[in-house]
Amino acid sequence: MKTSFLTRLSDSQKRNGAKIILLLSTVLWGSSYFILKDTLDEVPPYFLLTFRFLVSAVLLGLICFKKWKLMNVTYLWQGVLTGVFLAFAYIFQTLGLQNTTPGTSAFLTTVYCILVPFIGWAVMKRRPTLLNLAAAVVCMAGIGLVCMDGGSGGFSMKGEGYTIICGVFFAFQIVAVDRFGQKLDTFLFTTIQFFTAFVICLVFFLAKESMPTLLSSDSAFSLVYVGVMATCVCFVMMNVGIKYASSIAASLILSLEGVFGVAFSMIFYHERLTLQVGMGFAVIFVALLLNEVLPKLIASRRDAAFPSVRPRKRTEVYKREPCA
Repeated sequence: MKTSFLTRLSDSQKRNGAKIILLLSTVLWGSSYFILKDTLDEVPPYFLLTFRFLVSAVLLGLICFKKWKLMNVTYLWQGVLTGVFLAFAYIFQTLGLQNTTPGTSAFLTTVYCILVPFIGWAVMKRRPTLLNLAAAVVCMAGIGLVCMDGGSGGFSMKGEGYTIICGVFFAFQIVAVDRFGQKLDTFLFTTIQFFTAFVICLVFFLAKESMPTLLSSDSAFSLVYVGVMATCVCFVMMNVGIKYASSIAASLILSLEGVFGVAFSMIFYHERLTLQVGMGFAVIFVALLLNEVLPKLIASRRDAAFPSVRPRKRTEVYKREPCA
């Protein structure tokens, strides 16, 4: 009897491979910010989003065509609700990107990591820890440093403000995935989200925009890239990576999305990194570590020091479905 490729791998090989997959997904997401920034100069935002979700929905829907037999009312309403959060997260992110730099957008989007525990507390009665509260305060301090930098023109509601709202919707989307996705097939659940986001963006496109008359080859490539690589492929890579990597490694690697976003922005978009903005990015990154990594390190040290003591049930760390 033939065995699958994964069954022949050791646990250590699976974990190492998962970490590589997670790192590759963060690189792809980080690269999407400066690509989208240039594309938005030529393509209206709702058209871009409509095309992006249409490509990802059709592609993933064809890949998991055998899973469609599982479709029922539960898949429909839970997938649609989660897709609504996903759609508005991308809408506010894309609109905000028109009025802020790619690096700032990349970092401010990651505030969802801080918001998820509090939304989860309200929805699933999971109380945030003191570290969660400390991380939220530190994160807000970092956001203040980034948004109030004199070299970047200060805070703009249509730029930094929309991007922060985007992070809020991503947080709701993450909690919805955690709440609904445990008993659903990941591919089919994600496909329904993509189709829902496509329909919402299509409505906004038809109401507010017209079809672009000219489309350069660079913009066409960008549209295909964000639809296939930065949406469909990244979602699949993240789901596989988180399945086999530890939560500590996954959380730390995924938080590097903003770092890659800034790196690509500085290399290709010629964004200048001032001292104050750099300090703000560092503070936000510290907040992410406080929220995602430190609790697991404390728990592992406690278990190692008191192996005979049965550990308490730990609060589950929320996992993100990918964004760009």
